Parts: sequence; C-alpha cells; structure tokens
Amino acid sequence: MKKTLFSLAAAILLSAAATSSVSAQAMMTPGTVMVGGMAMYPNKDIVSNAVNSKDHTTLVAAVKAAGLVETLQGKGPFTVFAPVNDAFENLPAGTVETLLKPENKATLTKVLTYHVVAGNMDAKTIMAAIKAGKGKATLKTVSGNTLTAMMNGANNVVLTDESGNTASISTYDVKQSNGVIHVIDKVMLPK
Repeated sequence: MKKTLFSLAAAILLSAAATSSVSAQAMMTPGTVMVGGMAMYPNKDIVSNAVNSKDHTTLVAAVKAAGLVETLQGKGPFTVFAPVNDAFENLPAGTVETLLKPENKATLTKVLTYHVVAGNMDAKTIMAAIKAGKGKATLKTVSGNTLTAMMNGANNVVLTDESGNTASISTYDVKQSNGVIHVIDKVMLPK
C-alpha cells in the first residue's frame, strides 16, 4: 500500500512539473527560443538577450570589452554567429585573456565583428544563398572579411573562416528585434 501511494504521489508530482513546464512555454512570447537555459525574446535586441544566456558569458564579456554593446543594441539588422563559451575555451591557452586586454581592443573588435553580417539572414536565406552559389555562399562580415557557408547534410550549415577552420550552427534563427542570432560551436578567426 505504501509503495502504491508513493508511486501515485511521484506520478502526480511529475505530471504537475510537466504541466508547469508546458504552461511556462505557452506563456512565452511567440517566436521565443531557449538558448543557454534562458528565453531569447524576439522583441529584445541582441545584447539584451545575449546577457541572459549562460552559454554566452564569454562572448558578452568580449562584446563589452570591445565597446560593441551600443552597436549591437542599434537598429541593425544584424546577423550574429554567436560562439558558445566552449568555443572560446577551445582556443589556444591564453588567447581569450590576451584579447580582453585593453591594448588588444582593435584585434578583439575585428574578431567579434567577423561574427557579424549586416542584414537579417535567417537559415532559409543562408541556405538559399548556398544553393544559388552552387554549394557555397560567401558572407561579407562587418569586419570586412569573409566567411564561407556550405551545407553539411540537408539541414546543417557549416561556416569556414579564412584560415580553413569550420564551425557548425547548433541553434538557428534566434530572432531579435534588430536581427537574428545563430549559435555556433567554434570561434571564427579572420586573417
């Protein structure tokens, strides 16, 4: 009897938790996507959303150090390829610390703006550009350099930087009031 009551209580608690989760999701703004455990609202700008993502704390710190907060809160639209914390941690030892030093602000700014394309390029637009380019699309970044986008399978876009390093997009089309974010697994480095 005790075992049955315990099982029934556990089932009720699990059901309540599932209902609570569904209710919370139902209350989110349409178009809201979860990134880094937090909701990214399409009516907020890029920076206002990014500061809440637990997966993008290094990126946010770098944006602040480079003085790009105001720019990325601007009208845009911008397409941002946002590397996760692990992407920064996988750079050679000391790279992030060196880039964050005030005397390296110009280099940091170039690296960060290499992840930004002017315009609002959702996944459908990027994939159409790849198709139109017969398998490759060259994306001109705000830094003045280029990224190459290609398909790796039917629904996976891969970016290649000017040194041949590749990054996959893990989360597409995180809509913002001033553009769109695509989460990537590597830091892209300009030449």
